[in-house]
Amino acid sequence: MAKKTARTAAGLRFGIVVAQFNQRITGRLLRACTDTLAHSGVAANDIQVVRVPGAFEIPLVARTMARANRHDAVICLGAVIRGDTPHFDYICSEVSRGIGQAALETEVPIIFGVLTTETVAQAEQRADQKQFNRGGAAAESAIEMVRVMRSISGKVGKWESGESISQSGRAAGRTKR
Repeated sequence: MAKKTARTAAGLRFGIVVAQFNQRITGRLLRACTDTLAHSGVAANDIQVVRVPGAFEIPLVARTMARANRHDAVICLGAVIRGDTPHFDYICSEVSRGIGQAALETEVPIIFGVLTTETVAQAEQRADQKQFNRGGAAAESAIEMVRVMRSISGKVGKWESGESISQSGRAAGRTKR
């Protein structure tokens, strides 16, 4: 089970891109992700969820969300399960490459919460909130990466001390790309 984030994330804004394919799994990932953000103090109106057809479409939307300069981090959720063809290998490779490239291009934390499993049972286990739900872990990583990036850039504010940041504080901490 994912550990609970001790630091408050009130005032931070998150984008979530979630694949509709394998919705039984991705729905659980999304639920754990939003629950973790809410538990960390993120208001519901500070979370934007965008659904895409499948994992292959995630990188483009993640990059677009990051470039919009409306989110402190973007979280990518999906589930790719191996089948009988090499399709799995191609999709996994392109999705991971695309998400990484988008983060480097935009300098916004973009979190890889895409399951790549051999079986449906493995995916279900990784999406089980009572075990080690990767959706919640992705949310925790996003919160931590916002802190890390602000620390590196010297844009540490009230949020890092556990207080929420203001809208003006958020805008001052980000530059237009």
